[in-house]
Amino acid sequence: MAELDPQPLLMIGEPRADYTLIDSGGGRKFETYGPYRFIRPEPQAMWPTSLADWDADGAFIPGSDEDGGGRWQLEANVPREGWPLAWEEVRLTALNTPFRHLGFFPDMDPVWRWLRGHIAAHRGEERARALNLFGYTGVGTLAMAAAGAELTHVDASKKSVAAARANAALSGMEDLPVRWLVDDCVKFAAREVRRGRRYDAILLDPPKFGRGPEGEVWKLEEHLPALIADCRKLLDERSSCLFLTVYAVRMSALALGELLAAHFADLPGRIEIGELAVREQSGGRLLPTAIFARWSNG
Repeated sequence: MAELDPQPLLMIGEPRADYTLIDSGGGRKFETYGPYRFIRPEPQAMWPTSLADWDADGAFIPGSDEDGGGRWQLEANVPREGWPLAWEEVRLTALNTPFRHLGFFPDMDPVWRWLRGHIAAHRGEERARALNLFGYTGVGTLAMAAAGAELTHVDASKKSVAAARANAALSGMEDLPVRWLVDDCVKFAAREVRRGRRYDAILLDPPKFGRGPEGEVWKLEEHLPALIADCRKLLDERSSCLFLTVYAVRMSALALGELLAAHFADLPGRIEIGELAVREQSGGRLLPTAIFARWSNG
């Protein structure tokens, strides 16, 4: 049955055309999103920078409180309505959001590739059925759908789901089998369990804190265990994988692995843990971004 391998793995995002981490250090990172260069806060970049000067098109200035906030300072050449970007065959609109993000999380690149590999290996007569909870602007959803899966995309934000549908249209993927749902992810998973639904692959990328469409409160440490328990009930011995990423710095990858092990012990396969990181172009350093735990079968 599924056993936890406690040895941590690294999943590394390399420099590429749609995104490059140019340099990092001094609590900041210097990145390209397509043709534009930005500076954003990065507490884990505790080392000195490699480059003397960062010639950026914009910078995010954080607020004074620990809970976030802040604003962008942008040059005139940066389109305020966004600009086109691509990840493999997926097309998307990058945008300077009020939350310091730019419309997708480029460090998820190796995760999407790992999931696509499991979807490609699906041996069923029908398409693999995949669930993307906290799906944001849909790049991961479209990456899996383009690999041959039937997707259910769930996010509590109407704006994010609208952006995901727009990215599908931009990619010419409107006809792919994707259900776009504005819903509370915890409530949706519980309803799917009651309906007796099953999935072959599940991707979870939960925030530390969030609110559902009807004001439901999501707190990672409080609500993640029950959500994982329900996700386990949506998988069976024929399922392929589950991937969980967490950006909360006070939680360890080993804790995530033990959580999966507690619920997946009766399934075949293995559980692995580790960190996501992005390779820096200037100095070759690895900037850690998130921790993960994953279950795979076969």
